[in-house]
Amino acid sequence: MEAEITEQFAGFAEAMLSAPIAATIVALGFLIFSLLFFAYYIYTSFAWMDIAKKLKYKHSWLAWIPIVRWAMILQLGKFHWAFIFLALIPVLGWVGLWILLIIATWRIFEKRKYPGWLSLAPVLGLIPKVGGLGQIAFLIILGFVAWKEH
Repeated sequence: MEAEITEQFAGFAEAMLSAPIAATIVALGFLIFSLLFFAYYIYTSFAWMDIAKKLKYKHSWLAWIPIVRWAMILQLGKFHWAFIFLALIPVLGWVGLWILLIIATWRIFEKRKYPGWLSLAPVLGLIPKVGGLGQIAFLIILGFVAWKEH
């Protein structure tokens, strides 16, 4: 009887110790994800703002407003800003907007004297086992397009 109670207490103590550890791991994961997200957001906002300035876009500060940034990219790529409303149409609208943004980015890169095909780097994310490498490559390319002079 005493051995059973000791085993039950040990199981209870183990469960009590593992809950805070699990909560700490989840909290650290959330913190790391948040920091990476904000670093990504700040980097891309600065990059798109500088690209817009170099292409003489009047309202380059729009790069800091998340969805409005897409409208700015569409305009820089010679599309009408209203295509942003495709985001309101589930799946097909999202795919259409994504394709338009890639085409617009292609045109923007060519205006900045870079090969347009570099805008296809995010498409690599659709290929299994490549995943995030395409996004990392795009961030590097975006930095070159924004801050390297020809």
